[in-house]
Amino acid sequence: MNQPTIVRTNTAELYDAYVMKSYNRAPLTLVRGQGVSVWDDTGREFLDFASGVAVNALGHCHPVWVEAIRRQAGELIHTSNLYRNPNQGELARRLVQQAGPGRVFFCNSGAEANEGLLKLARLHGIRKSGEEGKCYKVICAKMAFHGRTFGGMSATPQEKVQKGFRPLLSGFAFGELNNLQSFADLVDESTAAIFVETIQGEGGVTPCTDEFLWGLRQLCDKHNLLLMLDEVQCGIGRAGTFFAFQHSGVRADAIGMAKGLGGGYPIGAIWAAEKHAELFTPGSHGSTFGGTPLACAASLAVLDVIERDKLLQKVQTNGAAWKGLLEKLVTEFPKQVKTVTGRGYMLGLVLHSEPGPYVAALRDGGLLCPVAGGNTVRLLPPLIATMENLNQATEIIRGVLKKKETA
Repeated sequence: MNQPTIVRTNTAELYDAYVMKSYNRAPLTLVRGQGVSVWDDTGREFLDFASGVAVNALGHCHPVWVEAIRRQAGELIHTSNLYRNPNQGELARRLVQQAGPGRVFFCNSGAEANEGLLKLARLHGIRKSGEEGKCYKVICAKMAFHGRTFGGMSATPQEKVQKGFRPLLSGFAFGELNNLQSFADLVDESTAAIFVETIQGEGGVTPCTDEFLWGLRQLCDKHNLLLMLDEVQCGIGRAGTFFAFQHSGVRADAIGMAKGLGGGYPIGAIWAAEKHAELFTPGSHGSTFGGTPLACAASLAVLDVIERDKLLQKVQTNGAAWKGLLEKLVTEFPKQVKTVTGRGYMLGLVLHSEPGPYVAALRDGGLLCPVAGGNTVRLLPPLIATMENLNQATEIIRGVLKKKETA
């Protein structure tokens, strides 16, 4: 591999002077990526298990993805949704193939996808009750994260997200994840939908159990509620199936997706079953940049590589083996590691203490990864990561744990 071109600038000073301070950024300036690796402006290489927070499904600069964008950029970039474009139609077809009979709406991000789902729930409530403003409650899970729009924040019962922005939207209630009765107790005549992440990401890498998802499906069928699944982070192959809920065999009424769908190019989407998709009519929802020829070309390239390279099967197999390796760390370092959660290439190392110092130490050791919840190191390798890459990451983690054990 050619050595990366080193770009030395005053980037830190530019950020300090001109960029809003809405992130606690690591003291790191990344200038180049290739495969599962990134390099900083000093030339140091890192194993990237943050993947842009589950966005870079194919890693960095995958040749199929790069060529698809390069080719499309030379043909047609943007038209608006006042007109058709071939890529959007084809991408919708392939997503319907994965999700089941229904229709797709394209947007730009996970927050927009989830906001669209909340609007869909309102429309269903009107259809259900025959009256606007009577049936609009959405039941979500505690520790959920559904985005930073006002709808998304209102569906996210975390103080760090909601603080400073009240009053939020009314019409949300929160049950305990994987406790079906706590959700059932919240259902009343004003309820329109249940909305959960199949695997909670920001909340601590906590999957819904199969039994819980099936229980929600039955609850929704009983009370004529939409079962809406947030697959923004856990979808597009990250759990070893195209959608994480497919492990359970349950059927959703609507799905929100984004992140890995574009492999690094911004795109989001909503899928809804046919009888619910018709709730959106001309003028009821829209997006200027949703589903552009360029965004859809990037997404089609992601789907092509996932299928061509059989990445779903590899994520299932390698992810299970990797989880086993990480679970050994629970036995080796019981005073530091509590358990390992998640599925496929979306795993969480749950600690007995705050994860920030561990993430910093892992970065010093050459591994990039984010935190989740209050005590979890989140591990999100690209779907192209090999068992060798996973072993390398595990050894970096083990090294950090050893150092902290003897400190």
